[in-house]
Amino acid sequence: MYKNLIATIDNINAIQNTSEERKTVLQPLVDFIQQKATAGQPINLNFICTHNSRRSHLAQVWAQTAADYFDIPDVRCYSGGTEETALFPKVADTLSHQGFQIFKIAESSNPVYAIKYSDNALPIIGFSKPYDSPFNPASAFAAIMTCSQADGGCPFIAGAEKRIPITFEDPKVSDGTAQQAQVYAERSLQIAAEMFYVFSKIKR
Repeated sequence: MYKNLIATIDNINAIQNTSEERKTVLQPLVDFIQQKATAGQPINLNFICTHNSRRSHLAQVWAQTAADYFDIPDVRCYSGGTEETALFPKVADTLSHQGFQIFKIAESSNPVYAIKYSDNALPIIGFSKPYDSPFNPASAFAAIMTCSQADGGCPFIAGAEKRIPITFEDPKVSDGTAQQAQVYAERSLQIAAEMFYVFSKIKR
């Protein structure tokens, strides 16, 4: 992994303080991943938020990174929304500052990014899409609902083997304010800490 990203992860590990309440929220995801790992089956995780622009991408990227960090095989992380918009630029900027290498590989109103945590790892492809996009798995996946609006608005996710609500406060509340960079950084690190907690519990 990249040196600056390792520094971010070391800081997360040093100060990680996942509350008992959040551990309870995260346990169904731990159980799903452990069940698949024990059975030697692929672990498909689709992180879903309304616009697939902020929290779902942060969760996708950090979960994939945590899986690699803890050497959990056959983990494939995706993201989607209830509607298609665009990956919000501040998300890419935040991840870049925290140590990821990010390249814009297609320019449009919904640009496509390659997000890398290591020179030799496959890039995570970041762009906004519906949760049932052909880019995402059609079956045998866990649907992780990262915002309450998507969780409430999507009572049924076709193809999902399990539906797991793990919601985060939207950093969008800081857009246009002097606190934007700080809020996005804090939300990213919170999501990172929780994804690292989840994968640290998986026994191979």
